[in-house]
Amino acid sequence: MAKKKHHAESREFAEKAEKSGSAEAESGPKEKYRSGFVAIVGRPNAGKSTLLNRLVGQKVAIVTSKPQTTRNRIQGIVTEPGGQIVFIDTPGLHSADSALGRQMMHEVAAALEGIDVLLLMVDASRALPRADDLLLERAKRFRGKTILALNKVDGLPKQKLLPLIEAFHKAFEFAAIVPISALKGHGCRDLLSEIFPLLPEGEPYFPPDQVTDQPERFLAAEIVREKAIQSMYHEVPYALAVKVSKFEDAPKLLRIEVTMNVERDSQKKILIGHKGEMLKKIGTQARKELEVLFDKKIYLGLFVEVVPDWRENPERVRELDWHAQLEALGQEEEGEG
Repeated sequence: MAKKKHHAESREFAEKAEKSGSAEAESGPKEKYRSGFVAIVGRPNAGKSTLLNRLVGQKVAIVTSKPQTTRNRIQGIVTEPGGQIVFIDTPGLHSADSALGRQMMHEVAAALEGIDVLLLMVDASRALPRADDLLLERAKRFRGKTILALNKVDGLPKQKLLPLIEAFHKAFEFAAIVPISALKGHGCRDLLSEIFPLLPEGEPYFPPDQVTDQPERFLAAEIVREKAIQSMYHEVPYALAVKVSKFEDAPKLLRIEVTMNVERDSQKKILIGHKGEMLKKIGTQARKELEVLFDKKIYLGLFVEVVPDWRENPERVRELDWHAQLEALGQEEEGEG
């Protein structure tokens, strides 16, 4: 039941696929198709979003060197001839000390509802030669199979990797422990090979050419936020919220207007930069990437507003969730109708 709560919009496609599959089954036996949901859980900056983008084959989640940049559940879809995996990227596990932090940890808990496989991810380059108790706690509470991905093993000496594998092996009965490099792609095919057999038999939840369930306006906001985070230093990245205020798709031009919220006037000055140079740099980088992603000429307008202490305001934090944004848009359309 929880799985349907995650993905109600995929029911219609799954039902159609099931009907077509029954007709094919009459022609002769074939290997069963498998499909299911896998949550990627780990500490901040473990490489979860990098792995998701690598497995999907294109960017569906922003990637920066700053931890705690994933704020919502991001779904990436991997479809192969023998099955379909719906990956759920989650915010990094950490102690929540603000309304934003609590919302992020709520996203992690919600992602674990109704999944088929739990994928724990550890930054092997930073890990001590012992198991991570916070991650193990999640694994012990999950009733299904759990796979451990040890990321960033490229360049890690074998004498450091083997004790880490042994420590996790002794601490918990994982279905598999897979060393990978999400950045370079090493071990990622092995990881998929371990996941697919653990999924239940069933038809795909999404069409084969769909790679995410995120709305285009949310992806646009996330890419703007990524470019801003990559350009900023100190406290500004964590005080930054990005929301699309206008998304108008005309035949020859996609018009996107984005509002960037910070908490203080000093942060606004940093974000805009001298004579607007920083804001222009962020806008140019984001526009170029969005034009490749959407395959269309784009007008991108960026606006900066100060919203004092928005991270402590639960209502403001909820507005960042794209589910809440779509709900608000629906209500606006009903009001106009």
